[in-house]
Amino acid sequence: MKKIKQWLQSLSFKTGVIVLLCCIPFYILSFAQMLLPLSAAAKGVLWTVLFGMAKTCQYGGITILGVEGYNRLKKRLWHAK
Repeated sequence: MKKIKQWLQSLSFKTGVIVLLCCIPFYILSFAQMLLPLSAAAKGVLWTVLFGMAKTCQYGGITILGVEGYNRLKKRLWHAK
């Protein structure tokens, strides 16, 4: 567990932001695939996989950023407006 914590702490702020932004296409794809002419079972499987990937990217990015990185990102987003 300590090795995982050390590895996550070694990742940069930029890496965390990139991983966090990767969740956006997965969210879009998870709902857009409902428009495809597939069976309900196939749509359910696709939705589960794509939505799961979106959540994985979201929580992974937040984990990499940590509290300081999250506050830094929030500060940048609010001052950009």
